[in-house]
Amino acid sequence: MNEDRTALGRKIIAAKRARGWTWPQVAEKLGFSPTYVCAACLGQMSMAAETAEKTGVLFGLDPEEVALLQEAPYRGSFPGGVPTDPLIYRFYELVMVYGTTWKELIHEEFGDGIMSAIDFDMTLERQPDQKGDRVRITMSGKFLPYKRY
Repeated sequence: MNEDRTALGRKIIAAKRARGWTWPQVAEKLGFSPTYVCAACLGQMSMAAETAEKTGVLFGLDPEEVALLQEAPYRGSFPGGVPTDPLIYRFYELVMVYGTTWKELIHEEFGDGIMSAIDFDMTLERQPDQKGDRVRITMSGKFLPYKRY
């Protein structure tokens, strides 16, 4: 089914581009954050029926496509393992370089557990800089301690 979600994502991107919209504009129309809306349209999140219907109207989707937006996706799927797109690879590289540091610092501050990717918020913004604009990404996930039993 990932192929269906990928194809639907490409269709939505083409429609968004044809309409001259940005993700923040689409998100405002749907009443959610740009991060969530983009992830859902690209097949990494599911939408509630009402949101999927609104999305269908915005992008001219058929009922089967609207239903597909509501299905629980197969998340985190990169064909071939290590991502090859340079921008996505940089995030992979960040995890490879700083992953153990993040783990150590989170465990020191919070104890043995994880940062949730389910109860999670993320914002992305442009940060002007005289040497060239910077990308600022803020991630906030609920801390989930491991259960002892």
